[in-house]
Parts: sequence; structure tokens; C-alpha cells
Amino acid sequence: MSSLTEKDRPIVQLLLSTGTCPRCILRFCCVGSQMLYRHPHKDLMKDLQEFLKNSQEEEETICLDVADPPCKRMRLEHREEGADDLNHNGAIPQLPSADDGNAATESSAGKVCNVCLGILQEFCEADFVKKVCQKINSADYQFTSFVFSVSLPPQLSVRERAAWLGVKQQMRNLGLPLAKDDIVQLKEAYKWIIHPQLSEELGVPADGKSLFEVSVVFAHPETDEECHFLATACPDCFKPAKNKQSVFTRMAVIKALEKIKEEDFLKHFPCPPSSPKNLCDALEIQCNNGAVFVAGRYNKYSRNLPQTPWIIDGERKLESSVEELISEHLMAEFKADSFNFSSSGREDVDVRTLGNGRPFAIELVNPRRIHFTADEMKRLQQAINDSSDKIQVRDLQLVTRSAIGRMKEGEEEKTKTYSALIWTDKAIQREDIAFLDDIKELKLDQKTPLRVLHRRPLAVRCRFIHTMKSEYIDEHHFRLHLKTQAGTYIKEFVHGDFGRTKPNIGSLLNRTADILELDVESVDVDWPPTLAD
Repeated sequence: MSSLTEKDRPIVQLLLSTGTCPRCILRFCCVGSQMLYRHPHKDLMKDLQEFLKNSQEEEETICLDVADPPCKRMRLEHREEGADDLNHNGAIPQLPSADDGNAATESSAGKVCNVCLGILQEFCEADFVKKVCQKINSADYQFTSFVFSVSLPPQLSVRERAAWLGVKQQMRNLGLPLAKDDIVQLKEAYKWIIHPQLSEELGVPADGKSLFEVSVVFAHPETDEECHFLATACPDCFKPAKNKQSVFTRMAVIKALEKIKEEDFLKHFPCPPSSPKNLCDALEIQCNNGAVFVAGRYNKYSRNLPQTPWIIDGERKLESSVEELISEHLMAEFKADSFNFSSSGREDVDVRTLGNGRPFAIELVNPRRIHFTADEMKRLQQAINDSSDKIQVRDLQLVTRSAIGRMKEGEEEKTKTYSALIWTDKAIQREDIAFLDDIKELKLDQKTPLRVLHRRPLAVRCRFIHTMKSEYIDEHHFRLHLKTQAGTYIKEFVHGDFGRTKPNIGSLLNRTADILELDVESVDVDWPPTLAD
């Protein structure tokens, strides 16, 4: 095994004798060759046995010639801390013989690894890879690459620390340096082995930036038992959480391992660790596609349709909503688990949205289907429009997450145009309302309206009415076209909300005014891009 050197022999012998698998031994010998980890388990065990045998023969040959001067390199490498553990010619002190190593190899060949709990053994085999791929294929996802993630039992960090402390002590005795940062992480080694197998079975490459994630969650029945001493030594690290079945989470265990003193750890846990009673269990094999985002504009023609589901005290008030009429088609076509709806503002249930419509975006969570052509998106738009006469959508398109930010940029600086049908208690003539047309940039102070006070904080907001144009109908009715700053409460500007909006149409006309109908005629947000019909 060319990647191992003579300084690795004591590590190999120590770990083999305590039941460590060949791949974990390579990790602790800081072997960074990915290809080597992919060799079959039996071949690696055989190679390690051969390495120990050859090393022993070479040492016996060297030790016969005791008259040779000390090796200069050995003198440079050995640390003062371990000087007493080296004999006068710099030879490594006597360790278990190769025959002892062979016996350890044979006895541990069928055992569960005392460090990785079998993850780098059975769960690297072709049968497990096929099981993962069957799960992926049965889930019916569209993907062109994948990223693989793995969740490990928390006590693996404890066992790895114990193994490292054992190896560190052995190397210290020999006067050889060892840094924990050099050890190959278990997750990294596992991915080196699994990635090419999954790629071959699935026919797509592994890509760290892929939106399609395959994850395996490993669990072990002895987690609480093996981590319990940490809770006694570092109780502050383990806090019960509502969504966690055990306090021994990976992050809590790592935090405790950073705090516990080495001597306290050695008192409570064997170093190197003892063989486990059980193999790890692959608790879950999960697939998840990154979210897909769809944007467009909607028109709302009904005065009895909320933008989002209208539910009060658990009771549904109206049977549908703009959000549901659009999303039910998207959910079915994209085969998503759930969705999140957002828009550039919102209208009340009794307000229509006309003109070019209101920009909206829908995040589709964990979609199975992600690839749609422009023609397919047009057909999906048509299906939504054919399903209801209450709404229509246009410019339906796939967008990126970052592009959605444009919909929300500078919301209060945007303008919106409205048409309001207004009633007055006292009779009016054309000349009574004509002056409204001459008012520009009218500043309002709007205290949070009573009707939304249950969901909005109490505050006074400054808003502007940029322009107004009146249209006389009869003695008690006129229509007012307004261009306003986004976020202006139009209904309250008309009736005053018991003096909470100042000035208001009632105060300007010196009479009681109320609003009968309101339409949004335009939302001046230049997004999403307009599509050709």
C-alpha cells in the first residue's frame, strides 16, 4: 500500500487491534487518495495485512545492524516529549508483531467498525447504493445532477475523538507528531466512495451546486448511552428542544467535546473506543429538489374574492382565493409539496384589480418536475384562465429567486392608480368637486386603519396623493381617479376613518363621504417582463 509509510505502522497496528475498519485506518493515517478508499473492503484489509508484514520484516533487518549510527531524519522528527520512548539508535520501540496484527485482522474482519459504526463498511457496498437509487427513481424527480448529503449519529464524533486520543498517545510515545486537522473526515471519505457509484447508477454527475439533493440519515441505538457522560460533564450544552427527540444532537455533542477536558474524557470513554454492539441503521433516504419560482401578473374581476384564503378563528369565510385559483394548477403540474405566494401589495376582498394586473410570484417547494418550455408555460397559463372567470393571469414565466426581489424593491416609492365610486350625504354639483383636479402631491397622515389594527402595528404613516381627477355622476355620486404612493389606504382617504386619516375627501368637501366601489387600475412595477402573446 504505497500511500502508507513506516510512521503509519503503529497507527495501523493499534487501530486494527481494537476493531477499526480499513477505511477508517486510512483516514487516521491521513491518506488523501480518493481511489484508495474505493477499493473493496476485503482488498483493503489484505493490503493492510501485507503492509504490516513487510514493515515487520524490514524492521527486523534494520535492527540486526545495531552498530549503525542513529538516523538523522529520525532525530529531527522525534519530539522532546517522546525522547525517552526511543532507544539509543532511534529505532521504534517494540510493538505487537505482524503475527499479532494478522490475528487482529482476522478477528475484526467481520465486526462492526469501532469508529464509523459500519458506515464505511456495509453502507459503501453496491447493495446499499442500489437501494438508494431505487428510492430516488421511485420518487419520480426531474434532475440533471445531484448533491449528496449524509447525517451521522452524534456519537461518531465521540468515537472519533476517542480513536484520535488513542492514536495521539501512541504517536506521542514514539515521538512523532499528529495533528487532528490532518485526519480525513468521515463524511468526506464516505462521499469519495459513494459519489462515483451513485453517478454510475443514476447516469448523472455529482455536483456540489446541484439543486437536487439526495440525503441519507443514519441513526444508532446506542447514541444516548454513549453520549450520556457528556451531559454530566457539560450540562449547559444539552438543552431540550421541542422538535428534537433527543438532547444529544450533533451540534450539542460537538460543543461538549470542545469544552470537556482531555483527562475527563479519558476517564469516561475508552481510547481507542470499544467495539459497538450494533451496526448503524439507515433511518431515512430522502430526496429534495430546490424550489422553482413562477411569476406573472393577475387580474381580479370579482368583488367577493380575497387574495389569500380568508379564515377567521379557524372558520373559512369564502370558498376560494386568488392564491388558490393560481397555485392549484401550478402545484399539479410541477408536482410540488407546497407553495409560498407573494405579490406587489394586495387588494381587499371587494376590490377588483384591472389594467395590466398585479405582479405576483409563487415559490414551489420540492417540485418533482422542473423543466418547462415557453409553450408549456403558455398552456399552463391558459389552463388557469379557463378554470375561472374571477381571475386571469398573464406573463406567466419561470424566474430565479433573486429576480423576485425586484418585485419588492422600493415598494413605497412605487405608484398605483385607482378608480373610486364615492357617495356624499349632501347634494353636489360639478363645480363642488372640480377643485380636486387641481390638487397635486397632497400629503396625508394616516393612522393605522381600525379594520387592519388587529394585524398591523399602530403607527401614523405619511403618504402622498400625487394626482386626482373627478368624474361627476349625479347629486350624490362621483368617480375619482387617483394616482397615489403605494401603501396608501384609499378607503380611509375617502371616508376619513373617524378622523384617523387627515385630510380626507369628506373634510375637503366639508360633508360626509363614503366609498361604494374601488378598482385598482394599475400597479406601476416593471416586473415581471412582458411576454409576447
